[in-house]
Amino acid sequence: MIYEEKKIVNPAAGAIVMAIGIFLYGAWQQFFTNGAVVSVFYLLLTLIIYLLLIRQSLQKGFWKPFLSNPVNSFVIGSWVAGLSVSAQVILENLERLQLLAVIVTVLNTGLWLFFLFLCLYNFKKLWHRPTSHHSHGGILLSTVSTQSLVIVWSKLFPEIPEVLIESVIIIGILFYLNSSALLIIRYRKTAWSITEDWTNTNCILHGALSITGLATVTAGVFPSSFVTFIWWCATVILFLVEGMELVRAYQRVRKLGWNQGVFTYHVSQWSRNFTFGMFYAFTMVMLESPAYTSVYSGFQQWFLYMWGWVVAVTLIYEMILWIYSFYESSFEITSS
Repeated sequence: MIYEEKKIVNPAAGAIVMAIGIFLYGAWQQFFTNGAVVSVFYLLLTLIIYLLLIRQSLQKGFWKPFLSNPVNSFVIGSWVAGLSVSAQVILENLERLQLLAVIVTVLNTGLWLFFLFLCLYNFKKLWHRPTSHHSHGGILLSTVSTQSLVIVWSKLFPEIPEVLIESVIIIGILFYLNSSALLIIRYRKTAWSITEDWTNTNCILHGALSITGLATVTAGVFPSSFVTFIWWCATVILFLVEGMELVRAYQRVRKLGWNQGVFTYHVSQWSRNFTFGMFYAFTMVMLESPAYTSVYSGFQQWFLYMWGWVVAVTLIYEMILWIYSFYESSFEITSS
């Protein structure tokens, strides 16, 4: 029996936890004043997903794809980021469960250290043959996972030396530059089409910058000019990448029709919801921090309100696709 036949849950399911969690942390506040009840349901969903991931990771053959293809291992970054976001949701909406957030973060730090080793090992393999492994935006989860931990460390463990926090943020930035270089090489030196080879995870190009900015503001390190620079870089790349996505969607509809072109569910689509929500969270926290308020705050305030609706609508759309896909799968199993 091959691994695909034993699949319990997609290894990238951590992206679901990331996407819903960052919405509860950020854009939720634009529409509702209290998030405690929905956060409890979110934590139950998180528990189910991670129990399934743990169960699946213990299966024989599960780790083979991670060892044979260096790109696949970066999905573990979604597990780290998902746990970090869930801890942040606890701190934001369920303060009485702070001890749970501490336990999750300590365990998650251990997982990140393991992932850090995998990143270094597999980046070396990717650079050995940079055009052979079809790198995609998933490798930027190296940055996302790293900065996600900085955010919760800063909230839970303020006694951590500032130099350590700065060093970890810089590690995340180096991962971003390294990953971006690999993506540029992949798309410049290999033949590709926007409908087949431009992946959903490429949106992490702007999401990884947004979470870097959020980590910097939360930790209170680096000057405001640096944060403003990161914000504008994230904004420009967001519009460039999502412009590519609109072109991709148009061409997919022409080639495959509406159902197969844009109304088909894939777990990697959650990465877009996460990056949209992360850009909102970065902008929100930046505006709330007097030390990082810029001359562009008026524009940012207006844009934040408009962007909140984009985050909410796209999340609802993705959840509908997810539920319908789950229903279809259950129906097929019942019919067979």
